[in-house]
Amino acid sequence: MFDKQNLFAVSLFPYLGFLYFLTRSGQTPRLALIGFYVLLIFVAVTIPAGLYARQAFGAELADIDWLHGSAELFLSISNILVVLGFRQAVLKRQQTEES
Repeated sequence: MFDKQNLFAVSLFPYLGFLYFLTRSGQTPRLALIGFYVLLIFVAVTIPAGLYARQAFGAELADIDWLHGSAELFLSISNILVVLGFRQAVLKRQQTEES
């Protein structure tokens, strides 16, 4: 029914809905929210990188280490921002409870 490229593209729509409601709730730590949005940069970079890997090298993106690693950098940045954002919120809440 779906191959992995189609599934990747279709999964973008639920993620955009997730971002919409997450942003609208106003309860997500700002840095974590930025991290969730940076994931869109990862998607925006991965798609052309995959096309380039196929066109220039005749291979999947995962098979071209330097290109794959460059795209994955944005995923790592996204994850770090999400973790730091929620860590910051937890520490802030602990300080509030101690006061």
